[in-house]
Amino acid sequence: MSDPETIRVYDAKAGEYAERTDDVNQADTLLAQFIETCAQGGRVLDLGCGPGASAAVMAAAGLTVDATDASASMVEMADKHPGVTAWQATFDEIAGEAVYDGIWANFSLLHAPRADMPRHLSALHSALKPGGRFHIGLKLGTGEARDKIGRLYTYYTQTELEQLLTEAGFVIDTHRLGNGVGLDGTASDWITVTAHA
Repeated sequence: MSDPETIRVYDAKAGEYAERTDDVNQADTLLAQFIETCAQGGRVLDLGCGPGASAAVMAAAGLTVDATDASASMVEMADKHPGVTAWQATFDEIAGEAVYDGIWANFSLLHAPRADMPRHLSALHSALKPGGRFHIGLKLGTGEARDKIGRLYTYYTQTELEQLLTEAGFVIDTHRLGNGVGLDGTASDWITVTAHA
């Protein structure tokens, strides 16, 4: 993510965001399934980690956790969790070959411009070890728009997302559809996809 306005919103609302997500991540069945499918003691990346609630759960489960976010305020909070190494980075700064046993990209890549998504997915695929697990969550829809508090979103259909993942080299395992209220107070339809390299 590199949109200055979106980053500014997250910097300003980091505390509020943390309050909304801490309990949710503790009980997240998708996160539990992701942890279970990663190699025991493996290295994982929490991409767009926010305040680090998911990263903390992964670390507590015995995984070695790298966590990145474009918001300095979010990184500061994430880095305080035991077992989590967090640093500030945009999606374009993720690189490496066969580094991770799993990558958790839960509602983070939806802030990337549509034209950049193929490049980001390709880099993430490369960063995964063969068979490494990948989780992505996005909002369903079409086009790009800012929400009520100024964050830039890119929306995808299920077909579009699955095609992008396949073209990047991922093998799709499962998907889940849902609806939830975000930080701006608006309910949105969403999709999560689990895949592997």
